[in-house]
Amino acid sequence: MTDPYDAGAPAPQTHAQPHKQAAETEAPILELRGLEKRYGFVQALKRSDLSFRRGEIHAIVGENGAGKSTLIKLLTGVIRRTGGDILWQGEPVGLDTPQEAIDHGINAVHQEVVLCRHLTVAANIFLGDEKVRFGLMQQRAMTREAQRILDDMGFQLPAGEILGNLTIGQQQLVATARASLRGTKFLIFDEPTAYLTRSEAAQLFALIRRLKAEGVTIVYISHRMEEVFELADRVSVLRDGLLVGTRNIGETDETELVAMMINRSLEQIYHKEKIAIGEVLIETKGLSGKGFENVSLSVRRGEIVGLYGLIGAGRSEFALSLFGRNPATSGEIFWKGKPLSITNERQAIEMGIALAPESRRDQGLALNLPIGFNINLPVYDRLSRGPLIDGREEGRLADRQISDLAIKTPSRRVLVSAMSGGNQQKVVIGKWLNHGADLFIFDEPTVGVDVGTKAEIYRLFGDLLKNGAGIILISSYLPEVYEMADTLHVFRTGHLVASRKFHEASHEDILAQAIGV
Repeated sequence: MTDPYDAGAPAPQTHAQPHKQAAETEAPILELRGLEKRYGFVQALKRSDLSFRRGEIHAIVGENGAGKSTLIKLLTGVIRRTGGDILWQGEPVGLDTPQEAIDHGINAVHQEVVLCRHLTVAANIFLGDEKVRFGLMQQRAMTREAQRILDDMGFQLPAGEILGNLTIGQQQLVATARASLRGTKFLIFDEPTAYLTRSEAAQLFALIRRLKAEGVTIVYISHRMEEVFELADRVSVLRDGLLVGTRNIGETDETELVAMMINRSLEQIYHKEKIAIGEVLIETKGLSGKGFENVSLSVRRGEIVGLYGLIGAGRSEFALSLFGRNPATSGEIFWKGKPLSITNERQAIEMGIALAPESRRDQGLALNLPIGFNINLPVYDRLSRGPLIDGREEGRLADRQISDLAIKTPSRRVLVSAMSGGNQQKVVIGKWLNHGADLFIFDEPTVGVDVGTKAEIYRLFGDLLKNGAGIILISSYLPEVYEMADTLHVFRTGHLVASRKFHEASHEDILAQAIGV
């Protein structure tokens, strides 16, 4: 199977032709005619006509805010349409409630897992359909059956484990298993590989192809174009709530799709300015700690240092040590030429090190608090006058970052939880820009964000570098670190195994070093 994270490989353009041709002659399983959704004066989805064939993989692409989430909510009965018609197997339907959608066989696997973390994997799979005998839950029988189901799907997961003990990616696979078992005829995947390892992504892709072969219609929503070209039969593009067009996957390419999405070229997405590189900000010599060993590297002003490797290779663990979250156990750290020991996060922040963590929802944001509060979190000591906070300055600082980062919100008082993933990431970045830093560590900064937001984040990198900062960029997405890093370090099993200058090695070479082949 083509590596889903290696965009350097040619995008597969072949599909199961007999099945596809048969699907094209059938009536659509689901058809949308003039579907629209308005919230007051805001039109989240403009009048759209779209059809989905039985047994096809139909990708939906578009920027954050393009209308993809609105479409998912309409099809799964979470919200009601403002206008238009929905036809299921040729007959008009309401899809006014989630239960009605489920009864028709429409299910969704969301980017953020919405299962019960305190229950076992088996209990989550059978949630609402528990096996009961004489009024007693048959937990052992459920665990055995769930394990059989998981094994049959190719998911290497323990059915008896508490869900919360699994990684986010593993939880995503559990949600997929649950959704595919509920009489599903039409299954929507929303950014399903955002938190998956290569192995987990391969397991998921195998299941998707199997479901397709069984006649299940798959709607695949992703910002990762290489996945769209690997899996999809057709792709539809949304922009600003409007359906721009639908293409057969063999009759389009990434350049056309990006242009349809944002009217911007691929070259503009990965635009990288030449910036003078200055003094060394931080240097490590033989640094070891939890999850990594003997790492020696440096970061200079005006430089992006990329850390690439498979999930669990030690990249994030190394960065957390620099930030003081998991202090190093041996080796040396030099900050602006002077040796020191970083023992806690507060010390790192005061020195001028900022971290935008891998999981923005769990580690980078206070989701149930407003945007403005999140942006100002690191600087409230500056805003305080004794027990009082300078409200005017608080508002000014928040509004400045909202404007500078083009955060899409009507007000700084909106809760962060109500925002798209891309805008949440901008809030995390804005928080550290308010504080100010010399070294910025970005761990998976573009997971779950669209190509337009990626371009804005990369532009921000350039601004930081011009102002004399240095950047550590950690990413599992090879094209990102390949195109953006001045120096690229490859991690494998906790060790730094290779270092390359900008475009010094090919995608294939770097991937081989990361895998160890």
